[in-house]
Amino acid sequence: MSAHPLYAVIDLGSNSFHMLITRLVADSVQVVDKVKRKVRLASGLDSHNKLDQASISRGLECLSFFAERLQDIPEENIRIVATATLRIATNADEFIKQANIILGKNITVLTGEQEASSIYLGVAHTSCGKPNRLVFDIGGASTEIVAGEGFDCQKVLSLNIGCVTFRNRFFSDDLFNSNNFSKAQLAAKTEISPHVEDYKNLGWQIVLGGSGTMQALAEILLHQKQPAIISANFLAQIKKQIINCQSLDQLKIPGLLADRKPVFASGIAILITLFECFDVKELQLSSGAIREGLLYEMLPDMRALTIRQRTVTSLTEKFHIDTEHAYRVSETVDAIFDYCQSDWQITKDNGYKLLKTACALHEIGLLLEFKRHQLHGTYIIENADLPGFDQADRQLLAVLVLCYKADIDIERLKSQSAVSFEHACQLLVILRLAVIICRRRNDDVLPHHNCVVKDKAIELQLPKKWLHAHPLICDELRQESQHLHSIDYTIDIIGTE
Repeated sequence: MSAHPLYAVIDLGSNSFHMLITRLVADSVQVVDKVKRKVRLASGLDSHNKLDQASISRGLECLSFFAERLQDIPEENIRIVATATLRIATNADEFIKQANIILGKNITVLTGEQEASSIYLGVAHTSCGKPNRLVFDIGGASTEIVAGEGFDCQKVLSLNIGCVTFRNRFFSDDLFNSNNFSKAQLAAKTEISPHVEDYKNLGWQIVLGGSGTMQALAEILLHQKQPAIISANFLAQIKKQIINCQSLDQLKIPGLLADRKPVFASGIAILITLFECFDVKELQLSSGAIREGLLYEMLPDMRALTIRQRTVTSLTEKFHIDTEHAYRVSETVDAIFDYCQSDWQITKDNGYKLLKTACALHEIGLLLEFKRHQLHGTYIIENADLPGFDQADRQLLAVLVLCYKADIDIERLKSQSAVSFEHACQLLVILRLAVIICRRRNDDVLPHHNCVVKDKAIELQLPKKWLHAHPLICDELRQESQHLHSIDYTIDIIGTE
């Protein structure tokens, strides 16, 4: 039996059918395979909610592809669910009966509340930060709205409005204008508005979403080299661009993929309405939704550690990072941070947490080679699967790993969006000093040190005897003064008795 058995989740959505195959490695999920097919099942619903034969055939053909991959996966490690379209289709049994035979395992048709809860758990398992969340998910035939704290849903709602059904109702001619947008938004508002007050009474600290519409918007933002944070102003700009394009065949927005175009306008209409009804200013992209919710709840002990802890532990094991040295640097960072905290007015916020993560991962590139290990480490941070770290988090982590010693890339520090440029410089200074102090990689020779900070001037106080016994580190500290000068910081080394 494999030490890392496979797990599979299949989601029969109203727009797309998805299959996610993973395995558990070092307490972290490793994606082995992903298959997505734009079945657009909801487009086959007539006015009486009956699925047409063409849609049924497309869906069954897709499941025959999926069935091939399920043969090697233990039955208890498989979850197969269907959502809104197969909830409301009057002839859903006809499809499900044939699908069960093809898959060799029964499909579970989720209620709207079950779907919303699974979506929320997917967000909770893959997102980090503030625990009180409002989550939006726009599917092909339904939209889920969930308020929760930690792993607990406080209010769940599933509405029969989706990007496929709204396309059929308001954009069926594939023309885009203010009139059809207004009609779509009014219809969405009619469904959403009665429920808003209950959510506002609960409150939230952050708004998250990860459905296709939001993924498409994130791809546009990435193309623009912007963080994947969707603002109300950005949505208004996108709506204007869509209307200016006038029709589907003329819809050209840099970063928007072709397969997302048919239901993009209808999804935007619903998302704008959600923003307006809930008075949302910005939404962060989540890397998890229904499939991840089903998967993580199937895996053992997934609530025992935070998502970031699991991610760091997994990377540490995969890349054979020296954990003792990483801890040594981390402890020294804490000491220097405390010295700087008052004068720099810095707190132990997300920037601090990312600094601590950089301590754990700053040598991640050493497995490949020493000479360019900082470049390799940066590449890994930017391209590896890092649940719990959004794009802005990755940017700051990457530049800290790239610049933890030697030359400082000022443009990279400026281009990251997790914290201000000044705060990024402060975090980098703390990391660089800690790394130099810990150069001997030996707890027994770590010196007692003190820092006196005044604006951008740092006075590092170290015992004279220790400085005399460590000429290489002394020289590195002198060189560090030159490196820090590039970001307008100064460092003086003072020997103490």
